[in-house]
Amino acid sequence: MQEQQVVGGRGKGITLVIIAALFWGVSGTVAQYLFDQGFTVQWLVSIRLTVSGIIMLMYARMIKKQRIWDIWTIKVDVVRLLLFSFFGMLAVQYTFFEAISHSNAATATILQYLAPIIIAIYVAITFRRIPNIKELVGIMLAVIGTFLLVTQGNFSSLSISGAALFWGIGSAVALAIYTLAPHNLLARWGSIQVVGWSMLVAGISFSIIYPPWNFSGNLNLITIAAIFFIVIFGTLLAFNFYLESLKYITPSESSLLACIEPLSAAVLSVVWLQVRFSVAEWIGAIFIVGTVTLLAIMKDKNITTETE
Repeated sequence: MQEQQVVGGRGKGITLVIIAALFWGVSGTVAQYLFDQGFTVQWLVSIRLTVSGIIMLMYARMIKKQRIWDIWTIKVDVVRLLLFSFFGMLAVQYTFFEAISHSNAATATILQYLAPIIIAIYVAITFRRIPNIKELVGIMLAVIGTFLLVTQGNFSSLSISGAALFWGIGSAVALAIYTLAPHNLLARWGSIQVVGWSMLVAGISFSIIYPPWNFSGNLNLITIAAIFFIVIFGTLLAFNFYLESLKYITPSESSLLACIEPLSAAVLSVVWLQVRFSVAEWIGAIFIVGTVTLLAIMKDKNITTETE
């Protein structure tokens, strides 16, 4: 069944990924702007997840007439949903924003897009096969690109902080988990409920630790509009589109075709926020995005069939 969806709706899946990637790229840069205005990572993550989760579940119940509570009646799906909420949804949100706060949106986004390499390695280990020549070349380009991005070609020092590198690599791992984990849930409940509940569970849980009423930041019409964009376009629509695409194309293709995100984030960061990239950093970014483009040509059907 899944394989038929992959073939029949390939164009739709690709379109969904591209739109999601553009929304993510812009929202990452908008988040950097909010951090510059005094907003905290914890507050933005709590608000982003909780509000988006509520809106999506209301849409599922009131517009789509879905039975949104039924997912909690099947024990195995409850466990899957909780694991995905914390290790997928919350992890990919928090690590990415932390990476932005310690560097910038462009660098954080490019580091996050090491996820396809992690997925390729996962596939090789899980299915006990040696990576093919394209994957090996891609891994080599990604390693070189990451080195240039974080060192500007200087072997003796990092051009970004250790914290930025840590959270950037962490966001790549989280994105890989987010991509690979939810297939059983999606097959049974659909992307609206899976995304909505995982956002709400993650948002409420995170709000217990970091209450959103502990607020700091410069609140005005521009920052309110920025928050609205992140919640609606960069979260509600982007995450739903991305997971919806997994019905039509493989996880590898979804993560790889989303290479538009780092490009849009880099361009917008340079033009709007005046982030400066050295020649070595641009080359590193091109290598990483080039890896994504190279691997996107491949169709790894094993992930789809084995994760159903």
